[in-house]
Amino acid sequence: MGGDSQDSQNKTKSQKYNSKERDTLLAQLENMVSETRNPDTYDLDLINTEQLLTKINQADAIVPDAIKACIPNIGQAVDEIVKSFNKGGRLIYIGAGTSGRLGVLDAVECPPTFSVSSEQVIGIIAGGSQAIYKAVEGAEDSAELGKNDLININYCENDILVGIAASGRTPYVIGAIDYAKSIGTKTISISCNPSSQLATYCDINICAVVGPEVLTGSTRMKSGTAQKLILNMLSTASMIRTGKIYENLMVDVNASNKKLYVRAIRIVMQATHCDAHTAQVALEQTHYNAKLAILHILTNEDIQDIQQQLITNGGFLRQTLESVQQVSA
Repeated sequence: MGGDSQDSQNKTKSQKYNSKERDTLLAQLENMVSETRNPDTYDLDLINTEQLLTKINQADAIVPDAIKACIPNIGQAVDEIVKSFNKGGRLIYIGAGTSGRLGVLDAVECPPTFSVSSEQVIGIIAGGSQAIYKAVEGAEDSAELGKNDLININYCENDILVGIAASGRTPYVIGAIDYAKSIGTKTISISCNPSSQLATYCDINICAVVGPEVLTGSTRMKSGTAQKLILNMLSTASMIRTGKIYENLMVDVNASNKKLYVRAIRIVMQATHCDAHTAQVALEQTHYNAKLAILHILTNEDIQDIQQQLITNGGFLRQTLESVQQVSA
């Protein structure tokens, strides 16, 4: 029975592509940098553990330089994301497999780090939330599913879409990009293969060419690392450009647990050079709003007044501090 079951599974898998589809995909993979064999790692199954780890580390060291070459395009993407935020739009990440999981990870980190709504940055993965934990067979092959997943979150003209696919060919992502463009929104791609299909679909293409993986085709390695670093840059820089920091401090941190509560106290101390007691009192008076606590300590002005000034200055703490100090002078 076990053998029959395995034969049945293998037959089902072989039927997923007819010969033309198979040959087309084989040709696509053949031309992808991320799918080629790394000549430096043909001996992975022969070398010892330390040598193996050294080769992985040496390969990983390539990633930052590959991203450095992408900074102009990443900058363009950040500027477009900020424009979207300023119109009340959302940043949507979409991807399949590792790429989708990385998008979800970056999205869910934004609310506790920057006190934004969980709706402002959204990560969508092919196959839904269950695919975060377990691969959903065939989900990435459907362009229609990518489109439908955007429709299901009411994707609109003020939003901006980032399609993430190391290969640059994932049908699910391309389907989503096509839909986003059809309603006139800006689209951004993150891939690791130059001249990919996805890049031709998007307004801004971010392509970190990290080369062949240590383990052939395992794009959760260098390619995944590059994607994670780029996503960090997109979300962090966009939040900075919309007033979420002061100097280099996370002044919009959401104190939702003991560690973050103490972090908020420390941030207020660092920004104002006050002691822990003063910081804690100010946070309690401002309902744990670190920005207001900092302004209150530095200006000694009425909390309601400085709160209004903060709103007037678009949430930018430095500008608010300068305007309050000018009025006081």
